[in-house]
Order: sequence, then C-alpha cells, then structure tokens
Amino acid sequence: MAKDKKTSKTSQAPRSIQNRKARFDYAIEDTIEAGIVLLGTEVKSLFLGKGNLTDAYCQVIRGEIWLI
Repeated sequence: MAKDKKTSKTSQAPRSIQNRKARFDYAIEDTIEAGIVLLGTEVKSLFLGKGNLTDAYCQVIRGEIWLI
C-alpha cells in the first residue's frame, strides 16, 4: 500500500498585520479594522506573514482610506 503524503504544516494567512512601532512612537486615538486589496507580489509576501508596515500610514482620499 502507498502511504498518504500529509504535511504537518498547513499554510494559513495571518489574521492581521500591525505596525507595532507606530503604537510605540505615537498615541493612537482610534483604530479601524478594514480589508485590503492586494495586487501582484505582495499577495505571497503577506500570505507568508512577511508584511512590512514600517513607514506606512493611512490617508483619506475622496472618502476612501488609502494605505500609503
């Protein structure tokens, strides 16, 4: 009989990505949880938990919040 190939690791996307340094450097008055549209290579990086928000900030442009 052939053995079933099972991997012990299951890949799951991270539940959330946070900018911890921003919470240390700034006084956060309000938080908003939102989804994000991913395009191109950032999909794989974020799925693997390698997102980097070091210099990121949000800006409201025409009623939409954009991650810059």
